[in-house]
Amino acid sequence: MSSPSTSAPGVRQKSFSFRCIGCGHVTESAEQDFRCAQCRDLLEIVYPAWKEEKPGAEKLKSGWLTRRISAKSEDLSGVWRFRDLLPPVEAEQVITLREGNTPLYELPLCAQIAGVPRLFAKHQGMNPTGSFKDTGMTVAATFARRAGFKWVACASTGNTSASMAAYAARGGMRSLVLVPEGKISWSKLSQALDYGAVTCQLRTDFDGCLRLLQELVLRAPVYQLNSINPFRLEGQKTLAFELLEQMEWNPPDHIIVPGGNLGNSSAIGKALLEMRELGLISRVPKLSVIQAEGANALVRTLRETGGKKLINVAPETRATAIRIGNPASWKKAANVIEATGGACEQVSEIEISQAKAEIGAEGIGCEPASAVTLAGLKKLVKQGFVKLNETVVLVLTGNLLKDPDYTIEFHRGEWLAEGDEVLAALRHPPVVLDASLDAVMRTLEQSEKS
Repeated sequence: MSSPSTSAPGVRQKSFSFRCIGCGHVTESAEQDFRCAQCRDLLEIVYPAWKEEKPGAEKLKSGWLTRRISAKSEDLSGVWRFRDLLPPVEAEQVITLREGNTPLYELPLCAQIAGVPRLFAKHQGMNPTGSFKDTGMTVAATFARRAGFKWVACASTGNTSASMAAYAARGGMRSLVLVPEGKISWSKLSQALDYGAVTCQLRTDFDGCLRLLQELVLRAPVYQLNSINPFRLEGQKTLAFELLEQMEWNPPDHIIVPGGNLGNSSAIGKALLEMRELGLISRVPKLSVIQAEGANALVRTLRETGGKKLINVAPETRATAIRIGNPASWKKAANVIEATGGACEQVSEIEISQAKAEIGAEGIGCEPASAVTLAGLKKLVKQGFVKLNETVVLVLTGNLLKDPDYTIEFHRGEWLAEGDEVLAALRHPPVVLDASLDAVMRTLEQSEKS
């Protein structure tokens, strides 16, 4: 049986350009540091053809649904299924691990805790390597190989390294990983090792790793795959396309995202604005970014400088995926927060651990960085920013198994403050017993009473 037709449902992009987010300069090519040659700000990808002929919204929607029953590799991807709104590439050039296609869960218990009527979680931790990075990496790695690069590289707090190494291996390329020594989860690093990456643990933090990488790519034939690479963000923006499709194109009132290097929030915001421009949605959800108190560069930047100048911080949080003090995409994130009417908030380590356990009580696991979204939602509700009749979507960026040590130590009570009754009630430590039926029965009876 032949596959259904997967011809482009709209106007397939024949070209794209790079535009500086600072001075607006447009160019057809980009240097390896992906910065504007005139003002050194970051670049984004734009599609000039949309000004002349916009893709038809209804035709796009029906075409994307048709592709869901196709057996072609590019249609099995939850990223490339939306290729009409991505930089063009031939199907045979695509590097894919069937990324995307992640579930949207309803969270009734967490909704009650937060005080909203309907709460959902878009779980990007269900991607092939366990994090949202895969949706961007499939596009960036594809264009790296298409450009003839044999080596790709990234600085990472863990998830990027795992994703990049997997896609490089899948695409027949070599990968170089720069990570801060002792400051990432071994579970994440083990992935990069297994996928064959040359892994360097540097005696610095993530920001130091990224600075070194920026120098490296200008001196060696190595393609940078961090989120300053605009191809990454084009792939990551498909999360929003898929989310709105899952919600039958009825936008939620709020989308809440963790804030680390801020590429993901930038990508989601870009997608929301593009969907409104193309008529796919009539209104844009408010996009809000939540950071850990110990890694709150964007929070401080918006509060203390009005988003005009980045305030660097010395990052410290157990949520290692967002332990970043000098976020590269801060200006992009600030722009989409303003454009969508969103907010930026910070949460404590205790608030993160409590929210993570509350999400877990729904039978849905996530890494600690993801849990800042629920913790932040609670604050935004108390502040009145999120109204009591509004629908909210949390973006969970990583799988529970990305950082199992955090979870184990939490439930054992190894790093919680003494006497914290709220957190103690959420702990479920293992119980060591004699191997007897009576001992197990007594434990069961005690649990019934608790």
